[in-house]
Amino acid sequence: MIVIKNITKTYTGGKVAVRNLSLTVEKGDLFGFIGQNGAGKTTTIKAAVGLLPFEAGEILIDGHSIRRDPIACKKIIAYLPDNPDLYEALSGIQYLNFIADIFRVSKADRTERIGKYAERLELSTDLNSPISSYSHGMKQKLAIISAFVHDPQILILDEPFVGLDPKAAFALKTIMKEFCEQGKSIFFSTHVLEVAEKICNKIAIIKNGELIACGTTDEVRGKQSLEEVFLELTDDE
Repeated sequence: MIVIKNITKTYTGGKVAVRNLSLTVEKGDLFGFIGQNGAGKTTTIKAAVGLLPFEAGEILIDGHSIRRDPIACKKIIAYLPDNPDLYEALSGIQYLNFIADIFRVSKADRTERIGKYAERLELSTDLNSPISSYSHGMKQKLAIISAFVHDPQILILDEPFVGLDPKAAFALKTIMKEFCEQGKSIFFSTHVLEVAEKICNKIAIIKNGELIACGTTDEVRGKQSLEEVFLELTDDE
């Protein structure tokens, strides 16, 4: 579903944010992408969804090039950034309908999906309130619901658990697992190693823009905890 082939991204000033990185996310994968701050996670994710150009390599989304055919890619992707920008003058339901309009989702389908995910994330009673009145956690929940409105085949999420209380985080973990059980795919970054270890079938670890470990969770972890492996691999001493 996602094939990243030898991508390199260099920022102005010569800083190499990602160097010769390759990984593959297959159907049904719940793929965790972990690394320290500044390791290149967000750069990789923004390149994968077509928000950042890159000077070398290729990214394919279900066989389509994100550079040559971005619209075909974006039709089947939902992207959740680490700090979503929402239109705060709108109410929650107005925002979700706006997203549904962009993807030409029918009235029946959007009503069913919004209702289901708003109930599971306990946001139903707040959808008619202006987004400007929402807490950070409520805004995160709204952004998550918006990602499911057009029934994507691939979710690409950057730190999706930030701002969520324990109950909402548990609901999201359950939703993510159910999504992948349908044969769909999730590629997400997280600092919460316990979450990655518990729910992901595959893990990649990035350090200084380079992939230093990638494989099934059991392969990457070995006989240690994911936290122990991560700390060993990312230790600069």
